[in-house]
Amino acid sequence: MSALLIRGGRLVGSGRPADVRVGDGRIVEVGPDLDASDATVLDAGEGWLIPGLWDAHVHFGQWVRSRAWLDVSSADDADGVRRLIAAAPPSPGRPLIGFGHRSAGWPRQGTVADLDAVSGDRPVFLISGDAHNGWLNSAALRLAGLAPRGGPLQEAEWFPVLAGLGALPGVAPSLAEEAAGARLLASRGLVGIVDLEFSDAHVDWPRRIAGGLDLLRVRAGFYEHQLDEVISSGLRTGAPLEGTGLATMGPLKVISDGSLSTRTAWCCEPYVDSESSGAPNLSSKHLRNLLSRAAGAGLEVAVHAIGDRANTVALDAFEATGAHGSIEHAQLLRVEDVARFAALGVTASIQPAHLLDDRDLTEAIWGERGGRSFLARSLLDAGTRLALGSDAPVSPPDPWLAMAAAVHRSGDARPGWHQDQALTAAEALAGSTDGGRLAPGARGDVVVLESDPLAAGPADEVASRLRSMRVRATVCAGRVTWVG
Repeated sequence: MSALLIRGGRLVGSGRPADVRVGDGRIVEVGPDLDASDATVLDAGEGWLIPGLWDAHVHFGQWVRSRAWLDVSSADDADGVRRLIAAAPPSPGRPLIGFGHRSAGWPRQGTVADLDAVSGDRPVFLISGDAHNGWLNSAALRLAGLAPRGGPLQEAEWFPVLAGLGALPGVAPSLAEEAAGARLLASRGLVGIVDLEFSDAHVDWPRRIAGGLDLLRVRAGFYEHQLDEVISSGLRTGAPLEGTGLATMGPLKVISDGSLSTRTAWCCEPYVDSESSGAPNLSSKHLRNLLSRAAGAGLEVAVHAIGDRANTVALDAFEATGAHGSIEHAQLLRVEDVARFAALGVTASIQPAHLLDDRDLTEAIWGERGGRSFLARSLLDAGTRLALGSDAPVSPPDPWLAMAAAVHRSGDARPGWHQDQALTAAEALAGSTDGGRLAPGARGDVVVLESDPLAAGPADEVASRLRSMRVRATVCAGRVTWVG
């Protein structure tokens, strides 16, 4: 592979003019006026240079499929969803899959009968905006092999159905559709993702890369039902899954509790409008056993924890087992647990754009606990490693949206929500690069930007600039994956 010279850029953070030479997938040299005689040249045109961006939490297969799903996020109640279903164009032989409704604030929950009345014999699968709830009609229940019921599926009974949607007729995306999704990610400056898809990411990515979908680095996660297979195969976190080195083994994903909008996140105190405090999805003993088995096999663990009780128990499990990895979301925390992340070496894998969706609902059903939600500043100040992501398709896989939300903590004209927990643009960028650097020996992942993402200004102006950031070029492992 010939060397690539990115010529005529400016280094973010200093503004110094610089060229970057990449060879054999690594940065070889950084400095002004580098020799271009033996390299392919990418003209940066005085654009701003940053390390390649990562999304630390993606469900890639779901996200690709979601681009063809019916958007029901605008519905304010069950009747609003019914109207959208009734107006959906027919597609013989295919189920109708919708995504995005958030029913926590509705006056009543939707029923199977509601959907039956507008869908007939066509199977309808509706995925909630946080993906922790599935609202099906009778035809969909039959297709999924489930008994008749009156209302939506929750958590443990829902996740196997969600994982199996890709096997339904006409639902699985083609390799071309997956490649189009990867190009969109590259256009946003992404060079890598942690794929926590519910089924077979560690099998699917070698197939995709062999088929030519080689625009991204991927850490492929897996779940408890695959743990025995992964351990017996001898795979370890970080081990290559195919010959290019783009796909590596990722963490064991464990979903320890639910979500805010389904009121299943496990909390220390009841929800404001309920006697329920949510609930765990597995016992503390079971959680510790999974972490212990993974740690003994050289596997990291990514533990989903939303509620403060779930986060405490997850940290307890990391402490008891010595396991390594992350807590995904870390949405609501006890103050005394903040310092434990850094002390235990646990990464806080957070999705700042979730607060844009959850802000009002948090105040309605968690009340004053909103001040302990999305504690990015407190975690960082305590020495915690932050990894920013999207949880796509729950929020868009757009690192600039995530950074903007981390900086301003508002998606509308209101002031930032608990703005004391905001990050600076530099901190948000650092949490989006997976430790990447523009220095000799670092990964050959470089992004050329139209403007300086660290330019000073009020938080709302900085956030606006980040949301509208234009990516001129993306380079992954020394290969140009996007030019715009």
